[in-house]
Amino acid sequence: MNESLLAHSRCKDGSRIDTVADHLKAVSERAAEYAAAFGAADEARLAGLLHDLGKYGELFQRRLRGEAEHIDHWSAGAWLALTLCQAQGLASALAVQGHHVGLQKAEKPALAALDPTRWDARMHDQRRLSESDVEVLVQRLHADGLSPSAPATSIYSHSAKEAASMLDVRMLFSALVDADFVETEAHFKARSGEKAYRKSGSALNSARALEVLLVHIRELARYSDADSKVNALRADLLDACLSRASGPQGRYTLTAPTGSGKTLSMLAFALKHAVEHNLRRVVMVIPYLNIIDQTARVYREILKPVFGDGYVLEHHSLAGTHGDDDGAEGVGESQRLQAENWDAPIVVTTSVQFLESLFSNRPSACRKLHRLAQSVILFDEVQTLPMGLAIPTLATLSRLVERYQTTVVFATATQPAFSHLHDKAKEYCVCGWQPEEIIPAALRLFDRARRTKVVWPEPERRTSWDELAVSLASDDCRQSLCVVNLKRHALELLQKLRDRKVDEDSLFHLSTNMCPAHRRVVLWCIHRRLRAGKPCRLVSTQCVEAGVDLDFPVVYRAWGPLDSIAQAAGRCNRNGLLGTGEVRVFVPDDERYPPGAYEQAAAVTSVIAGTRALDIDDPAMFLEYFRQFYGIARPEDRNPELTAAIRHKDFADVARLYRVIEQDAVNVLVPYRPAKFKKLAEDVWGKVGLTRGWILRARPYAVSLYRPKRNEPIRDRIVPLPAGRGEESDDWFEYVGDAKDYDPKTGLTVAGPIERLLIA
Repeated sequence: MNESLLAHSRCKDGSRIDTVADHLKAVSERAAEYAAAFGAADEARLAGLLHDLGKYGELFQRRLRGEAEHIDHWSAGAWLALTLCQAQGLASALAVQGHHVGLQKAEKPALAALDPTRWDARMHDQRRLSESDVEVLVQRLHADGLSPSAPATSIYSHSAKEAASMLDVRMLFSALVDADFVETEAHFKARSGEKAYRKSGSALNSARALEVLLVHIRELARYSDADSKVNALRADLLDACLSRASGPQGRYTLTAPTGSGKTLSMLAFALKHAVEHNLRRVVMVIPYLNIIDQTARVYREILKPVFGDGYVLEHHSLAGTHGDDDGAEGVGESQRLQAENWDAPIVVTTSVQFLESLFSNRPSACRKLHRLAQSVILFDEVQTLPMGLAIPTLATLSRLVERYQTTVVFATATQPAFSHLHDKAKEYCVCGWQPEEIIPAALRLFDRARRTKVVWPEPERRTSWDELAVSLASDDCRQSLCVVNLKRHALELLQKLRDRKVDEDSLFHLSTNMCPAHRRVVLWCIHRRLRAGKPCRLVSTQCVEAGVDLDFPVVYRAWGPLDSIAQAAGRCNRNGLLGTGEVRVFVPDDERYPPGAYEQAAAVTSVIAGTRALDIDDPAMFLEYFRQFYGIARPEDRNPELTAAIRHKDFADVARLYRVIEQDAVNVLVPYRPAKFKKLAEDVWGKVGLTRGWILRARPYAVSLYRPKRNEPIRDRIVPLPAGRGEESDDWFEYVGDAKDYDPKTGLTVAGPIERLLIA
């Protein structure tokens, strides 16, 4: 072995070197271990052997000594994979090419540009090859006893549909880059000449975890203060989930009413399904931070006493901080490492994190994907999936089921008719999307869960904010929730209630004008007042819908999408203690909606209401509602650029265009708690700028704004925070306007130009 050819500089304590041969062998074997879960060990082993082939080149060795720069040490390995293995080496070539620069294009012109005999530095970010003669590199590889060979089969198939074949490449890429990260990290953390590997995550003990969960559920039922009919419904939902969990792996829907115990029943399904099929992991995907926080907390409280820390991994922007004043610099090291590659048995994450990783081309985002093989993926409140992403998302998830021994469950009270998009999804993955429902129709869960009476508005009837304020201020609405469509509507209604001298202590507001720490405190206060039977009137935007565990006797809901009305109704008589709660739907005088799909969905609700009586407790009505919505919204036509990028298998463009949150947003640190605001500002300005730990501490005290243009007046009220090395952040700002602009009741509510920028 040639110990003069190094893969890296010396480790931190200087006690060991990492030769090219050592590194290639270690990454090769680890990548093969990761890819074995989906039958691609040989291909991953090949990618590992070739990923840093260019490090055998003299120019790279000079770069390690500080004598050269801007050297490409990966393209030679990608080219060798193509020439050695032909079509069987395409996935390996793409993975090797992308392990530093990200996955690129699976097309002939892009791959031909890897040819060292035709190397054009202008096409490769002005990088020079470490060695232009690949044969020299191969001879050095062979001299070290390493001989790459073509795999018998390849994960990549030219005949596979585009979304399917792109996922296949990402999965192989994931195994390679995670192996490379782990081995490189172990070298640089070496002590006394030995690599220092991170501690591996726990294995999923699904049988024991299920046993612990079922004991917890029984205890909840025993001490529940919910109505006996609600408890019986929850028990039937759990039994149905456990019964169906013995079935085959596949695509499932779980359609159950709000308040029926979906959060725990879903986990029970996943754990028993894992027992039946010897699965490795459960991943819960949730759209909203307020839900993910409470879901992860519930799961952790159940499982931590038996399995300890690290069994449930929270991975989202607020993970590891809840607005405390302990000054801790971010999350613990073990949780940070787990979050990098999801090396945990149960993962709770956001739709943004999960889905954008699934379509990413970057090493850091993709390295977790190989963990999805042999797992159960639970999607909560799946109706929030953006229409423009629905078809490629369904196709890609279907490929996970078909090829990677993964089960996918879509859970919600308002199940979208995604099966209606089956033929469109088949254009991207041959399986399309045809899920099976977990809950038998014979259980009649929705009929049994009728805990509210919905009062629909009379045709052409409009309600003014003054009239609505009179109703909300009355004694029969002393505990009531009113959900409106726009933030300015919430502010206007709140002011009308103040004008009527409603007790300020009993009056609450919720919107994303308020930072997460502020919203958390408000929800805590609301819970206390509701439990104590005190007056409590909440005016809110849609942020209170879906997953927020509130229970009001009376709920008002502005006309909107049918699924949004149903979600608002889920905050009414949630525990069934009142016999029947009342949901009063109204059409405001100022009938306006957030533009785009939300407005279209509200129009579909109006169309259906013109032909038949609306019933939010009828799942069949939601199937019809979503079918009509898809007919108007035409998800297949909503994102033509993304469609074109997928057709061309352009990984970089797909990653750029696949965005769960469509409009670019920035984070603004706001003075919700002046002392905390001052401390955070001093820390970021007085130290080296933005750090991971600082961001985690700051997120609870930040609001999101649509990115303002340079000439907009809001630019005078926010300043970019330092990113380090004399640079400014482009997505983190400090609010430097009047501190009074942040209202203790309503958050950042500045009239004029800023109002348009506040995210709904």
